[in-house]
Amino acid sequence: MLEVKDLVVAYGKVRAVKGISFRVPQGQVVSLLGTNGAGKTTTLRTISGLLRPESGEVWFEGQRIDRVPAHKVVQLGLAHSPEGRRIFPRLSVEDNLMLGAFARKDAAGIAKDLQRVFALFEILKERRSQPAGTFSGGEQQMLAIGRAMMSRPRLLMLDEPSMGLSPLMMQKIMGTIAELQSEGVTILLVEQNAAAALELSDHAYVLEVGNITLDGTGRQLLDDDRVKRAYLGES
Repeated sequence: MLEVKDLVVAYGKVRAVKGISFRVPQGQVVSLLGTNGAGKTTTLRTISGLLRPESGEVWFEGQRIDRVPAHKVVQLGLAHSPEGRRIFPRLSVEDNLMLGAFARKDAAGIAKDLQRVFALFEILKERRSQPAGTFSGGEQQMLAIGRAMMSRPRLLMLDEPSMGLSPLMMQKIMGTIAELQSEGVTILLVEQNAAAALELSDHAYVLEVGNITLDGTGRQLLDDDRVKRAYLGES
């Protein structure tokens, strides 16, 4: 569904991504793992059209998209729930969700998808008129994922969905990711909680300073001694 080929992304003279290539097959959860500064968020921002690569290509469902504007990328069926959630705190929960459907014209479909989000996250339905800024971090993360879902994506990119959350809320978010996959949504996941990400992942790639240094199935990387030492806290 998604293919990244020899992607290079720079901030001025500093190359944050140094020629990486990877694939995201339809229906799978694929994770990008790595420490801060590895290039994970830069990669997602480039795929979604927020950044332009220095070189390389990004293909989505057979169409090259690395020069497509961000709002057009959303219309193609690729949504991005960004690091830090980036909700609109003064707007209501429902208004935040509706902004995710800004490019759509099908009123009946939008209403159906709103109910789908409310079914996934009941707290959003209960507090649909409440200002989003009054939500806890975990509730804001639910809102950010729900907003991305309102574009009806076939591929959903999630950047650090469990950051700053309690263990219980993290389990809820990870459970939601599994549920979305079961409904046919393909997911590209950036997540610092390597154990949780690998448990979910069909495949995963490890980024270090802008390069892919390791890849394999989620189970293979969970059992890999290098991953255990670097990301799972095991000696």
